[in-house]
Amino acid sequence: MKTALLYKNPKTLLNKGTGFLEDYTHSLNPYTGCSFGCSYCYVRQMPVSTFRKEEWGTWVDVKLEAAALLRKELGRAKGKGKVSIFMSSSTDPYQPIEHKEQVTRSLLEVMVEEPPDFLFVQTRSPLVRRDMDLLLQLGDKVRVSITVETDLEDIRKHFTPAAPPIAARLKTLQLLAEAGVPVQATIAPILPSSEAFPEILKALVNRVCVDDYFMGDGSGGRRTRSLGIERLYKELGLEEWYSPTAYRMVYDRFSHVFADNQLYLSQEGFAP
Repeated sequence: MKTALLYKNPKTLLNKGTGFLEDYTHSLNPYTGCSFGCSYCYVRQMPVSTFRKEEWGTWVDVKLEAAALLRKELGRAKGKGKVSIFMSSSTDPYQPIEHKEQVTRSLLEVMVEEPPDFLFVQTRSPLVRRDMDLLLQLGDKVRVSITVETDLEDIRKHFTPAAPPIAARLKTLQLLAEAGVPVQATIAPILPSSEAFPEILKALVNRVCVDDYFMGDGSGGRRTRSLGIERLYKELGLEEWYSPTAYRMVYDRFSHVFADNQLYLSQEGFAP
């Protein structure tokens, strides 16, 4: 499916960190919309999506002159105190259009020149490898979090057919970690996975965050329920995985492989 693109000049880029992101001073979204269009994405139920006629995943707004705007806003924010940035809260900064537009890369270039106190990069895309040179310049002021909801590719295809393959994400974690970029694997939301999942990630990272719909969608799971996601679990006969207690099974599996200071739950795993 072809993605409809709109080019817009935003008035602001840095938004105040609130709610789930209250540990951050700001959130930063290089794009509006996301062509990965994951079935369970809570942003589908937020105004940025519900006020659009087009279905979530079919459109993306590209933010023009983003780097120049960030340079101004970042300078002002740093003049008021410490700055910590979560990128991104309602889009994937490395979705396919980033190959061409490079908005995210331009923002990273600004942050290399004027580093925030901390930058958290949340993505599920192997494209983040491209910017390893910039990420390395940020040193311990950055952490790259790559979503790996499951180790089972057939499960991934069932829930997120337009998202990158699991194997490519695991390879990206490996390459970033080997290069010295601080990374974590984020199991969010929890999809059905195998008992081998913890060992697979243990070979790649020393930090894992586990989150689910009920803790992480910002509404206690209501946004996700309104999307009818439980149906996708029932189609596979795996509805027991769609439960407020399902995270416990995954967390317990990982707790046998990862130390306490390597395994995080929900909001604490995303904090600076």
